[in-house]
Amino acid sequence: MKVRIEIDTHTFVRFWLVIAGLALAAFAIYSARTALVIIGAALFLAVALHNPVTKLVKYLPGKSRIVSTAISFTAIVVFLAGFIGLVVPPVIEQTAKVADSVPYLVDTAKGQWGLADDIIDRYNLQPQVDRAVENINQNASSWATNAGKTLISSVSSLFNFFAALLLMLVLAFLMLVEGPNWLRRLWGVYKDEERMKYHQKLLHRMHLVVAGYVTGQLAVSGIGALTAGLVVFALHFIFPNIPMNLALPTLAIAFVFSLIPMFGATIAGILITILLAFNDVTAAIVFAAFFIIYQQIENNFISPTIQSKTVELSALAVLVAVTIGLYVFGLAGGIISIPIAGFVKVFVEDHFERARASRKKSQKPLHKFVKKIQEEA
Repeated sequence: MKVRIEIDTHTFVRFWLVIAGLALAAFAIYSARTALVIIGAALFLAVALHNPVTKLVKYLPGKSRIVSTAISFTAIVVFLAGFIGLVVPPVIEQTAKVADSVPYLVDTAKGQWGLADDIIDRYNLQPQVDRAVENINQNASSWATNAGKTLISSVSSLFNFFAALLLMLVLAFLMLVEGPNWLRRLWGVYKDEERMKYHQKLLHRMHLVVAGYVTGQLAVSGIGALTAGLVVFALHFIFPNIPMNLALPTLAIAFVFSLIPMFGATIAGILITILLAFNDVTAAIVFAAFFIIYQQIENNFISPTIQSKTVELSALAVLVAVTIGLYVFGLAGGIISIPIAGFVKVFVEDHFERARASRKKSQKPLHKFVKKIQEEA
């Protein structure tokens, strides 16, 4: 039995127009992914600071939201300045220590080169060494060119990062200042008050998801930073070469970089290990071993447990969301995957709540009778 499906031209054209529109929308989103990441980061920062700014407005004489926002951003700048003040001096000190040890390293290298010359002469390896040196000389210019390009690219990337950071802060500032006015305009468009209250409730639940995610991330970063600082402080008593003043920079580095999901803690661990290696290699190895073990505990127990309570998602859902976000959308996906999973949870729960309410309403006899009359009419 053959079935023949006829589709008129209007439906066929409309179908492909929808497909083309979706493809263009996906391409536009992909092209604007950097801008969307900046806007998303600004939105998360604005949501995180919304409650402190709103509470601070109540205590100001003029109840100015601009002044309250400026105070909050000043606190952020002071925090960053304190971070730089804690981290930079010890790093400079360790760098100076390495510079002082360079002559000793050069003398040691010379002694090792003398031993290498004896081995080369004994086994007649001079022709191979000469060819290797010649190849190095021939490739020196290309290496220098590549190094220059890498340096220029690094400087450009650093400039772009600070420009994006400044733009993100400005956007977050404007969102905090103008956000309430825009929301009032949005709610003023509604004609149905019941529908407006329903959407306000839904938006409030989504706001709680983002605020909970930020709170959870701060808690995870704080626990990791405090643990790393205590470990470095304890290493001072085991390895006397480790200065005690490295504990505070360790805490600051671990806290700030751990705010970056997934890979930020790894960067912090590498930086701290390098700082420790300047003083004692064994202590650096001990810290690296601790860091690897702690990261397994944090990634599989601490972080999923805290995020599951603040975002109200199960530990499995958090891990699945982060995994999908990283492998599908990259770093940006990893950063916003948990809030998006929270948004999806809010919409799914709302859908089932409305479906349950509609089902209960449809089971009432009077409602069935009215519905039947409406259908017959």
